[in-house]
Amino acid sequence: MLNFNELDLKPEILKAIDEMGFEAMTPIQEQAIPIALTGEDVIGQAQTGTGKTAAFTIPFLQLIEAKPTLQVLILTPTRELCIQVEKEVYKLSKYLRVKSVAVYGGQEISKQIKALRERPQIIVATPGRLMDHMQRKNIKLDTLKFVVLDEADEMLNMGFLDSINEILDHVPAQRKMLMFSATMPDEIARIAKKYMHDPVEFVVGNRNEGSANVNHIYYMVNARDKYLALKR
Repeated sequence: MLNFNELDLKPEILKAIDEMGFEAMTPIQEQAIPIALTGEDVIGQAQTGTGKTAAFTIPFLQLIEAKPTLQVLILTPTRELCIQVEKEVYKLSKYLRVKSVAVYGGQEISKQIKALRERPQIIVATPGRLMDHMQRKNIKLDTLKFVVLDEADEMLNMGFLDSINEILDHVPAQRKMLMFSATMPDEIARIAKKYMHDPVEFVVGNRNEGSANVNHIYYMVNARDKYLALKR
């Protein structure tokens, strides 16, 4: 099993990894990180809880610059995942001179506009709110170097296919793209074929199978009661 200190990573990244208690890579990290560090496009099929956030964050932190231009876009299906991913990005980048911002629906848009004016290098976003900012011209994607689709199949299940295509039509042709998905339905495969450049594909676990280590429980509540129910 490969350790993080065996990679030629920036000392600032290694320091953050050490503080987070990471040492040996998970299988998805061991496969994805070395490939992504070479600049290849990556399709990783893995379930929740396998360490995929660090698998796509560490390579782009190694490769982006500190200049105040938007260089990384991470698309997530839900506001909860958006917030979670941005927190992980923040922890891994805390010793680098880069900023990350979470952009999602349900939060006051003026707060996000203020954060965007500080010219972050990294944006984590849900598709709907990102398109809202694009239409307001608060976010322009023409300087992107990396695009990450996290839980791509969930975005498809939530009806974001048209939004994803619209967003990807506005990113530069010469950017790197990483896509992670628990399953690989035909629509996701078509996105990969249309927008990715000879991606390296790998599967952690069994193809199109949910994680055996995660129990799923759901409760039916009104949308307005969701956060109160989660807090309880």
